[in-house]
Amino acid sequence: MARPTLSRLPRHFLTGAELTPGDLAALLDRALELKAEPHASRVLAGRSVALVFEQPSTRTRTSFEAGIVELAGHPMVLRPGELQLTRGESVRDTALVLSRNVAAIGLRTGSEETLAELAEHATVPVVNMLSPRHHPCQALADLLTLREAFGELAGRRVTYVGDGNNVARSLAVVGALAGVEVTVAAPDGYQLEPEAGARLTSDVAAGADGADVLYTDVWVSMSDDAGAAGERRAALGPYRIDDALLDRAAPGAFALHCLPAHPGEEISAEVLYGARQRIWDQAENRRHAQKALLERLVG
Repeated sequence: MARPTLSRLPRHFLTGAELTPGDLAALLDRALELKAEPHASRVLAGRSVALVFEQPSTRTRTSFEAGIVELAGHPMVLRPGELQLTRGESVRDTALVLSRNVAAIGLRTGSEETLAELAEHATVPVVNMLSPRHHPCQALADLLTLREAFGELAGRRVTYVGDGNNVARSLAVVGALAGVEVTVAAPDGYQLEPEAGARLTSDVAAGADGADVLYTDVWVSMSDDAGAAGERRAALGPYRIDDALLDRAAPGAFALHCLPAHPGEEISAEVLYGARQRIWDQAENRRHAQKALLERLVG
């Protein structure tokens, strides 16, 4: 079979919808190559990438930092309070200045408006490292994990269980490019919008029936209203991945979780640390997928 090639990779990577199916297939192929040979590319030699974090991070920060070093570049980590943004400098001016000094910019933000303005004015590629509505780098790692497990992606069924959030949305958007059928099982008031392209249900058992993968995320994240935490846990209580739910899925099905996890809430400890998951492979695959993306954007 002919190897997929990238027709045109966009200037920025903000939602995942910028890719074509061929773009995605080529990125996943390259990510597998870079996982096998981590230092095979030196596309960032002598160059820096600005990583701007408005929020705390474990997987995003460590995977981007380590990946940029493996690409022979320098990760320039910028935390809250370390930029003049906190003293009133505009996002536009920040984008213009950073663009003169780095090969690309990654942003983890609590504002879609900040992300859009940064991308509008930056003259180097901008990567969405997480925003309120999208987490496209996570979705790349998710599909890379499926590629390793199944080979071909088309026709595979992934059921996301719980809050229809940015992770679920990006999984639906990017999964559709690969021919993956994404179902979101969530209660009323927490469901993804139909426009995202996933199959929607409130019946978690029916959603899990025959699925190749069950996927979840925390019920209460740092962007949620702390005062509503009890209400969220009550509504999402039945939407938990445990051995009983996995038993309804296809033979050999496994669990995924974008992390951090709260064992006993959205996922049982037995599944999280047991043999029926690929969660820790999934976390590592952030690095490899993001390296392939950065190589294409800046190379």
